[in-house]
Amino acid sequence: MADVPEPTVRWNRYVALGDSFTEGLWDSPDGDAGPATPDVPLRGWADVLAARLSERRVAAGEDPLEYANLAIRGRLLRPILADQVPAAIGLRPDLVSLVGGGNDILRPAADVDRLARQLETAVVRLRAAGIDVLLGTGVDTVHSGLIRATRPRVATYNAHIWSIARRHGAHVVDLWGMRSLLDWRMWADDRIHLTTEGHARVAQAALVGLGLAPDDERWDDPLAPQPPAPRLEQLRGDARWAREHVYPWATRRLRGRSSGDTRRPKRPVPEPVVTQDAADAGAQDAGRRD
Repeated sequence: MADVPEPTVRWNRYVALGDSFTEGLWDSPDGDAGPATPDVPLRGWADVLAARLSERRVAAGEDPLEYANLAIRGRLLRPILADQVPAAIGLRPDLVSLVGGGNDILRPAADVDRLARQLETAVVRLRAAGIDVLLGTGVDTVHSGLIRATRPRVATYNAHIWSIARRHGAHVVDLWGMRSLLDWRMWADDRIHLTTEGHARVAQAALVGLGLAPDDERWDDPLAPQPPAPRLEQLRGDARWAREHVYPWATRRLRGRSSGDTRRPKRPVPEPVVTQDAADAGAQDAGRRD
């Protein structure tokens, strides 16, 4: 059977929209980021995806991908759609990732049907502007303790997302279906945000969602199993998590505040993504042309 060539990376400019998940909490290649050090530079799955797309473009003799990231931690879906979507359209991308609604769904009174209607309106607007859209499902919270209570809402929202994608020709990164994300070693201490390894795997899922080959076919293989922690250690960990993460989050909610209230997008203007691999590929291509 003849090899099927990989689809060309046709996108020239990519803009990422969303909340903390897309901003990149807590993937910090240059330091130990966390709630106590909120200003450490962050990377995240969207940055990794942009780098991979850019590398493939340069390897094919094209210019590097241009990339902006407008995501801000703590944002609910409505501000994402009201503020970030128009700003993204103004940047004239040909690819936008739009992943949001998770902060809304954490609230017991969330109306996921209304969230889906709002999301679909934004997708229609982006598609009408000639922009390809990458949506993302919510993660399966089956093993997430207190957060497991959101599982029915997440599942309903995910069903809407797949239907929206089908109706409007959007792509989907299927986080719910990722086996590797069921492992707590993929999650930071706050149990809400991913580690560097978790973000790297989501970037591979995004490549697959865009119809491209992953860098490694084993990208979603589960980690090697480890023995369960003693019950007392689990209880101590739960108590520490509630004290250090749940309580501050609940306090902010009661005060009507968000962790992202004073923050601005980390990469507001599209700029070329030039990694070392992309630079090496570009130099080799230039040498062949000479």
